[in-house]
This record gives sequence, C-alpha cells and structure tokens, in this order.
Amino acid sequence: MKRLQDRVAVITGGSSGIGKATAIRLADEGAKVVIADLDPVSGEQVAAQVGGIFVKADVTNADDVANMYKVAFDTYGSVDIAFNNAGISPPDDDSILTTGIDAWRRVQEVNLTSVYLCCKEVIPYMQRQGKGAIVNTASFVATMAAATSQISYTASKGGVLAMTRELGVQFAREGIRVNALSPGPVNTPLLQELFAKDVERAARRLVHIPMGRFGEPEEMAAAVAFLVSDDSSFMTASNFLVDGGISGAYVTPL
Repeated sequence: MKRLQDRVAVITGGSSGIGKATAIRLADEGAKVVIADLDPVSGEQVAAQVGGIFVKADVTNADDVANMYKVAFDTYGSVDIAFNNAGISPPDDDSILTTGIDAWRRVQEVNLTSVYLCCKEVIPYMQRQGKGAIVNTASFVATMAAATSQISYTASKGGVLAMTRELGVQFAREGIRVNALSPGPVNTPLLQELFAKDVERAARRLVHIPMGRFGEPEEMAAAVAFLVSDDSSFMTASNFLVDGGISGAYVTPL
C-alpha cells in the first residue's frame, strides 16, 4: 500500500518548480492530485502527467480559492491534503529603502494572504472529515535573515510560519495537522529567473549554503510527502527546514 493511497491533494502553484515536483511525488505515493494555478497550459500538462485535474485559480481571490476546493471535493469526495505553495519573489522586492508600497503589497497578497485564504477554506472540509494535513510553504528566511535583501518576501514568509504554528495548535485535537516547509534556495524557474538578472546575487546566496549547492524541487517534494503522510503523524505546528544546512551554520567554509 502506498503511503497516500486515494487521498486527495490540492496543490497551489502546482504547474512548476516545487509544486510540480510535489504533484508528481504525491501521485506516485497514491494520491489523487488537483493542480491549482494561473497557468492553464502548464497546469493542464502537469495534471495530465499525474492523472489528476487542473483548476485555474488566482490564490489571492477568495472566490477562486473556495472554488478550487469545491471542485476537488465534488470530483473526488474529500480534501485530505492541502499544499499551499504558490508564491512570488519579484526583483522589485529588495531593500526596504527601495521597495515601493505596491511591490510590498503584491508580495504580501500572493505569499501570505493566499495562505490565509487557502487555510480558511480548506479547514472546514477537514473538520467534517475529522482529519487532514496542511503544509504551507515558508522559507529559511522566516528563521534567519536573507543574505540578499527581499524585505516583503522575508516578512511574508515569517507571517506564513507564525500563522502555521497558530493553526497547528488550534486544530490539533480535531485531527488536522498544519506544518510549514521551509526550503533553502531551490533550483526552480523562480530562482533561475531571479539570478539570471543578477549573477553576483546568485553567488552571494550559494556561498552561504554548507552543502555547496542549491536544493532540487524533488528534495522539497520528498519532504512534503513525509509531512502529509502518517509517518509524521505526531508533527504539527512545526517548521520543517530543508535548507542544506544554512540555518545551522555560523560561518560557512569556502
């Protein structure tokens, strides 16, 4: 028996990067996967690849968020897993001295408000079932400062981590587990695009990783699979750091 046999998983930002890798991993473990994303082309491709369905959704829109869980429930009869993973890290989010209020708000909406909306909508499904597992994507920068300033991103991920802890505690006795995944820098299209525009910034990031490399999406997907499976049944309100040792290092040898 696969660990996630017949469980229904909704993944936001599921058309690329960590979301796509997680969709593939959860499907391999037996889950029925719902891909929620703004990109219908890539979203449909990933859904077909994993034998699931695609729902177009803007995760900052409350109606879209409500609809994606309704579609998942109406199609499969339950919502057992929510991986709230959609996020952005635009280049205009930089130092607090140069980041404009519009850039600040856009990142907060996509990275933090979306997680609030997703949890608000999915928890009632899990309450009725008496069980469920939620994983919210935070970041190592929710635990320690980033080497390169990204003020709104860092603040948004700190908010995700704090909200995850509160929800994990609040709903623990209802059988609903809520944990945060905190990746280090991961080799995804988002990171590649950011660093293609600033090679020096990429080098500054890499030098701080004790393992000497960026993480891979499949490594994050393996962590999510663990967090939503019964293998982590005594874990909730936790910060699961998968960061190549960044958060454990005082000085990284060159």
